Amino acid sequence: MGRHSLPDGPVPARTGARRGVPPRTLVLAAGVALAVAAGAVVALDTGLLAFGGPCGGEATQLAVAASPDIAPAIEAVAESARKEAIRTDGRCLDVKVTPRAAHEIADAFAQRPVDPEFQVWIPDSSLWVDRVGAERGTPLATAGTLASSPVALGAVPQAARSLGWPAKTYTWTELTRATTSGDALHLGVADPSHSATGLLSLARLSAADAKAAPDPAAADTRTAATARLLNQRAAEDDRQAMATLPRDGSTAEQRNPRRNQALLLSEQAAFAHNRRADGGPELDLLYPKDGTARLDYPYTLVDNSETSPDQSRAANRFMTLLSEPAGQRELRRSGFRGPNGEADPKVVRAAGGRAPQPYSADAAEPPTAKELQALMGMWTITVQSARLSTVVDASSSMSAPVPGHSGRSRMDLAKNSLLQALTTFTSDDEIGLWKFATSLGGDTDYVELSPTERLGGRGKDGGTHREALAGAFRSLAPEPQGATGLYDTTLAAYEKARSSYASGKFNALVVVTDGTNDDAHGIGLDALVSKLEKLSDPKRPVPLIALAVGPEADTSALARLAAPTGGSTHRVSDPSQIHQVMLKAIMAAGGDGPR
Repeated sequence: MGRHSLPDGPVPARTGARRGVPPRTLVLAAGVALAVAAGAVVALDTGLLAFGGPCGGEATQLAVAASPDIAPAIEAVAESARKEAIRTDGRCLDVKVTPRAAHEIADAFAQRPVDPEFQVWIPDSSLWVDRVGAERGTPLATAGTLASSPVALGAVPQAARSLGWPAKTYTWTELTRATTSGDALHLGVADPSHSATGLLSLARLSAADAKAAPDPAAADTRTAATARLLNQRAAEDDRQAMATLPRDGSTAEQRNPRRNQALLLSEQAAFAHNRRADGGPELDLLYPKDGTARLDYPYTLVDNSETSPDQSRAANRFMTLLSEPAGQRELRRSGFRGPNGEADPKVVRAAGGRAPQPYSADAAEPPTAKELQALMGMWTITVQSARLSTVVDASSSMSAPVPGHSGRSRMDLAKNSLLQALTTFTSDDEIGLWKFATSLGGDTDYVELSPTERLGGRGKDGGTHREALAGAFRSLAPEPQGATGLYDTTLAAYEKARSSYASGKFNALVVVTDGTNDDAHGIGLDALVSKLEKLSDPKRPVPLIALAVGPEADTSALARLAAPTGGSTHRVSDPSQIHQVMLKAIMAAGGDGPR
């Protein structure tokens, strides 16, 4: 699903590659779950970090990479330390602060070898630090939290009045429903793959849906639908999201369809917007009453091989300065709350908050790493669309009745579940269907029932591919004498999926089987694994997602097949739940997509 065009207003330029930089550089990738932009290089080396100041004598130099929103306040404390000749171990404390987007730094740690030219990292959220630690295995130590800022919904005055601000309060579900229903109000958000604000907002929406929906599948469907709506007006990052707001207070500008009248943003971002003379109409803030998300700005020590003991002590000294009353006052002047999240009435009012909006309510519990991974997978699928080749076992064992389902067979439940999954995909998604069994005739164990094509596309008869594919799913039936020709089928299907790879989409091969490979004349397991290792390409990933139905399915063999492709294997005890397991597996694979 593509994004709608965004306003052509000025957007802060990104720092790109710089000529004449010494060899030691930090390569920063351009995405979390989306494709990596090749050649993006940002160097944080001694050539870019020019130290120096009025403090005489020897100095201990400390390099800090900070989220762009907090970097000016951190630099102000560093400048004050230089002017006041603050010392560490008897030497001047010389701190240079460089603004860097948190997602760029997080992706930089994916590079090998990791050799950052900074000793301290201050991202806008702990979720980046957690992701680096969990996914990259890079040693980081959070020494404490410097500041915080709740995530709210900012709206231009006309839009805020239409929502009943400030008297009317909303839950997250009610707020997004009110701002995404119809065309009267446009709601924007920063891409969750590049923005902690966007990702934490999506997490709060998901939590609200889970609380309101009767079952997990319904909650996931509702969250996915909201994600699709938000994606239509998603900006690349926080700064570009702010650029989508109206430039002036005129009625025409505020109703401009290319502008967002409301935005999911931090309280500090609204504070900074309202303080700028040329920022456009001031924002009013609506705070969800079922708990806001919160940015927490962790002071993170980086395990740099060249960090000296003096620099380590300087890093601790600088954190002390930021945590002391003078440092905290500087952060308040920039619109941040303290580490404990307690509301500052002056900051809240300048940011656009008013009673009875629940701006002083406690923040909600942060999402777990597993929940964030699933949400990123959902967002990736929403943004990219999917190209899925589905391969279903049609061997005789699929006719076995499933206990507790009134005698219905594995195949009956499997195809009905796959039809349910089909309803969750958009017209831009591409899906196809193969079936396999050893008794299909001819020299192969498989047959393509429906090609992998766009669901919204139309055939010669005028019907859509979705309709034709649904018919193919309904036609699935077990072969009375059929055995499980798993390995030959998997190789052929994977070769076809790789050769027809669609750039810009999430590509995957989904294999549904209830047995073990029974074709003694075909390729063996070791040879197939070797073939898959050679076929797999991290730059053009096609993960194999294996759904093992019933107790006889060979999960150990399936796990070996999925591993070299970056895929996964899932046991499905009840075939009626295939659609839920498949969608969760796809979302998880999307969250681990190319960086």
